Amino acid sequence: MTTADTAPLSYPFNVPESLELSEEYEHARSRPGLLKVRMAYGEPAWLVTRYAEARFVLGDQRFSRAEGARHDEPRQSEGRQDSGILGMDPPDHTRLRTLVAKAFTVRQVEKLRPQVKQLANELLDELEAAGPPADLVDRYALPIPVAVICRMLGVPAEDRPRFRVWSDAALSTSSLTAAEFDANMEELRAYMRKLIEEHRRAPRDDLMTALIDARDVNDRLSEVELVDLCVGILVAGHETTATQIPNFVIALLEHPGQLALLRERPELIGGAVEELLRFVPLGSGASQARYATEDVEVGGTLVRAGTPVLVAVGAANRDALRFDAPGKLDISRTGIQHLGFGHGVHHCLGAPLARLELQEAIGALITRFPDLRLAGDVVWKSEMLVRGPRVMPVGW
Repeated sequence: MTTADTAPLSYPFNVPESLELSEEYEHARSRPGLLKVRMAYGEPAWLVTRYAEARFVLGDQRFSRAEGARHDEPRQSEGRQDSGILGMDPPDHTRLRTLVAKAFTVRQVEKLRPQVKQLANELLDELEAAGPPADLVDRYALPIPVAVICRMLGVPAEDRPRFRVWSDAALSTSSLTAAEFDANMEELRAYMRKLIEEHRRAPRDDLMTALIDARDVNDRLSEVELVDLCVGILVAGHETTATQIPNFVIALLEHPGQLALLRERPELIGGAVEELLRFVPLGSGASQARYATEDVEVGGTLVRAGTPVLVAVGAANRDALRFDAPGKLDISRTGIQHLGFGHGVHHCLGAPLARLELQEAIGALITRFPDLRLAGDVVWKSEMLVRGPRVMPVGW
């Protein structure tokens, strides 16, 4: 069992201008034990890169997210990411998650499929009418999940563009000072408090009104929790999906045989999305740190109580011990238990909605434009927790 305090490596490994998985992860997976790393801010951490160990850490309640608030948590920016419900442990996490979960069940989400399908086709109509080249991010990938989550929360259509700025800052790893980071989050919270008051005066049939009822009628969450929950749903509810739509298009364009197969057999779209979720390493680095609440052995390394562990989901999803030919994109692959939506109590609540949006967005796009191609240089997001195009010109 390893406990050695070797000099930590600088982390993260992935570069933002690409969807490649850094070779450093392969080196880490092939060596015994865990790797000690250090991010730009916060204390050193153990890095998990193998599938079995990633699933273990994400699923074992001896690893705490809430404990991070009492430590100098490993992070890429001076300002601390506002974790909200993601920074909680049971039972508080369970209490808040239960309030939202019924809106994101597979059955409830499937009711949205006709709306998402219609929205995707309307956006494609607009693209076709305007003619190429067009920015796939701004004109297609971003509007779909933004419109869906804003409708669920009752956010007016005219306010939607403001969320791009707020969301970018919420997920930023840039040189924003802690004060600037906090100021941006407070501006978003202030907007959300105003929207909540409008919903109190005029209740609607939406998720925000249901959460307000849970607060005002049943006293199941505090006012601060209500605001932060709505903020978290809004940011998490669109950013990753809006990023993965163009990411998946890039991956398919780089694998023309797989793209041709998906066009020939559109019924494969469900499995194709799962394989793309496995194959594309979205994060610039690992997920938020988990702190051991007692001494725990992980992959032959003794993780002492109070020590943070980072889980590199992108690396775990390419583990040859779990997946055959892990570096190959194969949309006909079956039984894919990837960790793209996490695992355990923090498994992504919005996974059914993200799956639906990705299926409809990718399916409609490649069907409408059989000659879809890049039509210029991709401008990549930089200094963000997620990797993907900020601008992606396409032609057809």
